[in-house]
Amino acid sequence: MALPPYYSNLGPFRELFLTGQPILTYHHVGKRPRGARLKGLYVSPRLFARQLVELLAAGFSMPPFQQIAAGLPCPPRPVFLTFDDGFRDVFDHALPVLRRGDCHSIVFLLSDLLGRSNEWQQRAGDRVELLMDAAQVREWLAAGHEIGSHSRTHPRLTQLAPEAAREEITASKKALEDRFGRLVAHFCYPYGDWNDRVRELVIEAGYTTACTTEPGINTAATDRFALRRVTARYRSRNWKNLWTALWRGWKTP
Repeated sequence: MALPPYYSNLGPFRELFLTGQPILTYHHVGKRPRGARLKGLYVSPRLFARQLVELLAAGFSMPPFQQIAAGLPCPPRPVFLTFDDGFRDVFDHALPVLRRGDCHSIVFLLSDLLGRSNEWQQRAGDRVELLMDAAQVREWLAAGHEIGSHSRTHPRLTQLAPEAAREEITASKKALEDRFGRLVAHFCYPYGDWNDRVRELVIEAGYTTACTTEPGINTAATDRFALRRVTARYRSRNWKNLWTALWRGWKTP
């Protein structure tokens, strides 16, 4: 099935979403600022709200992320919502929309960077973007949403020595659990960078799932430590790229 490589509206994905357990991934929910290098990471609040309304109107639900773990039943037509990095604009703009729609979601946090900024992106020349602080994370939790770990500092885990990778994975879980008094059972590989060694470290740390950036739909047979996701973003105005994407085959598990 040929599909766009990103999610902007339900139309091209409707039938595929009915075949399993899709996960949508977001980074920013806010106006794309001038000077942003990673433009595709931004979804406007208006588009985000429209995407959720469209899913709900089509009979899809946004259940708690924990239900995708092995052994937990999912409701009919689930779509799981994830937010990577814990950007403050998600708290500012996504949380009110989620509340109105009675939708559940999870944010993957960087334990050492709470209340700070996107230092890993700034080193690559990107603009400064703020991250949620502890008080905002507590409000996020109080609203019924979940938190997971995205490591301590957002490194490429496959490029670290084993002990350094273990520290990023294990210490982030403990730090978040100690700070917020909640079990942190879900991990998200920074940059989608993982291999068998990193996967084993995640399992060793006590997580029950891990998200990749590999596109596709999850089924009961999908490795829970290699969950596939569909990236949500604005509709491209580059028609050449869009036409190429429409002809590119997408493999589902």
